[in-house]
Amino acid sequence: MADKPTACLALADGTVFYGQGFGATGEVVAELVFNTAMTGYQEIMTDPSYASQIVTFTFPHIGNTGVTPEDDEAADPVANGIVVKWDPTEPSNWRATSDLVDWMERRGRIGIGGVDTRRLTRAIRLQGAPHVVLAHDPDGNFDLARLVARARDWQGLVGLDLAKGVSCTQSYRWDQGLWAWGKGFDDTPPPPPGGKPFRVVALDYGAKRNILRSLASTGAEVTVLPATATADEVLAHDPEGVFLSNGPGDPAATGEYAVPMIQALLARDLPIFGICLGHQMLALALGAKTIKMNHGHHGANHPVKDIETGKVEITSMNHGFAVDSQTLPAGVKETHVSLFDGSNCGLRVEDKPIFSVQYHPEAAPGPQDSFYLFERFAEAMSQRRKR
Repeated sequence: MADKPTACLALADGTVFYGQGFGATGEVVAELVFNTAMTGYQEIMTDPSYASQIVTFTFPHIGNTGVTPEDDEAADPVANGIVVKWDPTEPSNWRATSDLVDWMERRGRIGIGGVDTRRLTRAIRLQGAPHVVLAHDPDGNFDLARLVARARDWQGLVGLDLAKGVSCTQSYRWDQGLWAWGKGFDDTPPPPPGGKPFRVVALDYGAKRNILRSLASTGAEVTVLPATATADEVLAHDPEGVFLSNGPGDPAATGEYAVPMIQALLARDLPIFGICLGHQMLALALGAKTIKMNHGHHGANHPVKDIETGKVEITSMNHGFAVDSQTLPAGVKETHVSLFDGSNCGLRVEDKPIFSVQYHPEAAPGPQDSFYLFERFAEAMSQRRKR
């Protein structure tokens, strides 16, 4: 490298990658994962599910479309930093209002460019998601021994509840619908057949905005509650359906307070739909267990098979824990599996409108093959009205 490195990535095993820093300066400790999506780096950076993680992008062209407030999935970036092959370039996109480097600097997030991301990704696949420290110093002064020691001493995500830190702190209403070409976001999504919006309570374990938009676009009037909400607080809104959102951290840790609430709701005649961490929360409430994956699933090109129909969907994923399908109790069916490794990607309760999936049917970024799941949830609420 012709220029002196201004950033480094120190792994807990002592390996160090050097590059050119951008964005904020300083250092941060986190779990390192790789994401295979070719687009949507801003949505990825602002996805609350990436709390306490640094993202290595396998696609080299990161930053070339700039950033726009329309693509934020949360108010601020949640991923701790990013690792890229090539330094971000000036944006070339009609939607861009700023460039990635300035955006990251304003938001206090660190980036490193010029890294052999292919080698780094192979290491993650073989050895598992490592604990790392990402440091950016314009003068290029790094105490490598201290950085490696900090990475080794970090506790990691196992046993760590992160949902509280990314959840809302008070309830609020959401009524904005999906984005459409030439129109922007739909601020007046149409009601369902019959004209009366469905009353949905969404538990916010780190909800992405596009999930809430997807719910609203199927005719839901969405009330978002904090992750720590009780069953009584949920039922006080007289919901016709309950949604369990995505989120970060160890599901077993979040389950300490979320599982009792969900179990109380399971006794009610309510449709329940969960995504990602919400899927794991539902599984735990039903009596199953979750496990930490080697390197997780992070990307927008993951094939998932619907066991009941044989259909294969290309999905967007972001999770480092998974439901252990061998622990699903009687009366709970596995509905979807990953075609990459056979891990569980969906479940449903027999004879009840209760289901969940591990992947992200709202995309943002990614394909929209699985949007039908939101429509299935709306149909379950519609059927409940008819009884």
